[in-house]
Amino acid sequence: MQPADPADIARNLAELRQEHRDLDTAIETLQAHISSDELTIKRLKKRKLLLKDAIARLESALIPDLDA
Repeated sequence: MQPADPADIARNLAELRQEHRDLDTAIETLQAHISSDELTIKRLKKRKLLLKDAIARLESALIPDLDA
């Protein structure tokens, strides 16, 4: 298996970070409304956590492996 292209990883990472920021804004907006849907907020928070994990995996993929 060949390693992924770092440029593709970086581009994907930027997209995920933007989506993570957008979700943060959406969650804050929903929480500001008294009549907000708690289930929707929970789903958005879960998606945000999944994005955070994906971002961490991609950041790890950008770090070169060093042979011992």
